[in-house]
Amino acid sequence: MLINTCPNKLMDSAFEDEAEHTVSIQEYLKDVEDQELEADLVLGGDEGKECTYNNGYMKRQAIFSCLTCTPDGNAGVCTACSLSCHDGHEIVELWTKRNFRCDCGNSKFGEFFCKLFPNKDVENVENSYNHNFKGSYCTCGRPYPDPDVEDQVEMIQCCVCEDWFHEEHIGLDSSDEIPRDEEGEPLYEDFICKGCSVICSFLRLYSQTILAAGSHKDSSVHTGKDKEVLGDVTLACGSGKLENDMSHSSNNISEPVSGEEGLLLGENSGKNIGSDQCTTDANSQVTCVLGVNLVDASPVLECKPLFLSKNWRDALCRCEKCSEFYEQKHIRFLLDKEDTIMEYEKMAKQKREEKLQQQEGAELTMLDKLGHVEKIEILNGIADMKDELRSFLESFDPSKAITSDDVHQVFENLAKKRRRVE
Repeated sequence: MLINTCPNKLMDSAFEDEAEHTVSIQEYLKDVEDQELEADLVLGGDEGKECTYNNGYMKRQAIFSCLTCTPDGNAGVCTACSLSCHDGHEIVELWTKRNFRCDCGNSKFGEFFCKLFPNKDVENVENSYNHNFKGSYCTCGRPYPDPDVEDQVEMIQCCVCEDWFHEEHIGLDSSDEIPRDEEGEPLYEDFICKGCSVICSFLRLYSQTILAAGSHKDSSVHTGKDKEVLGDVTLACGSGKLENDMSHSSNNISEPVSGEEGLLLGENSGKNIGSDQCTTDANSQVTCVLGVNLVDASPVLECKPLFLSKNWRDALCRCEKCSEFYEQKHIRFLLDKEDTIMEYEKMAKQKREEKLQQQEGAELTMLDKLGHVEKIEILNGIADMKDELRSFLESFDPSKAITSDDVHQVFENLAKKRRRVE
């Protein structure tokens, strides 16, 4: 997972450096549980038993790239196919991708067929790919983990293009501009990279409450009740309109819409915009929150990374013109709360809880189906295990660490006792 870092810990002495690492049973079980939870969060609760192809273009799912089968990085496979069809291959873990359908075994894989669901279309035309599928990330194009770096640094994912960036490469003068609390924890919900900020610069027209603290120093946008003018806005990424797709290039951008009074903001601009703020007039028409026709105007206000505050998507206008703008720019997913990583992980936790409850219920059901003799044997086995562990712990020197040989001895003693009973 790209956002994790694992700094080395210094040992207090040479002796501790050479000593065998020991953990308590509680620590071991906690570590196993944490690893299982992390895996469930990344995989969205997918157990990897069935290919997800039949689910169509899923809003979000874990995706992997197989460089053994598709070295050009132009295909992605689901969790189940990464395990069943590409075991032992060179796999790139991509975490999650939106609106993606499993490619395993389609025309991009040549003569290789999917073992789980071979009857796929020749190509998934709605899938999109970037250099992540080749194992490269950020503007620097380095892999993760980076074999040339001793300490892997934290990376931030753009919620639009879904690429990952090193902090020093996101286009800020200083990493201090990243909104964090005193303990270094992020104060933002989502990040939009400098390239994607071209198409998302309209977000700066909203009240600054959607921008996380520290990310919206003086913007050249002036808004207010009295329809102030945007004629003097500095177009930091060149002048003109945005392109009609999610391109990171500012080339071929048209000249700006201009007039004697410049671009006017509507009466709603500059107000504190909260969730569901679109209003309905007497003719049952939804009034735009911004009071600006983004389809016609599309101003490029400033090309800087954006750090967005919690629930910022709720503030986005959903009027007809703004909705048309989102469609034209292929960013309608910004309105969908289920698109967020937070919702994805929430769903994964729910699936995990349901799975654990089902497992517990299955164990009780199995016990209920057993006969009286089988139940007594199981209960006796549990009692023997408890007695053997208690005896071992009572006789063991607490100043010493329990080794694998000690554990093997416990189970050997249990086996001997079982043979004597039989």
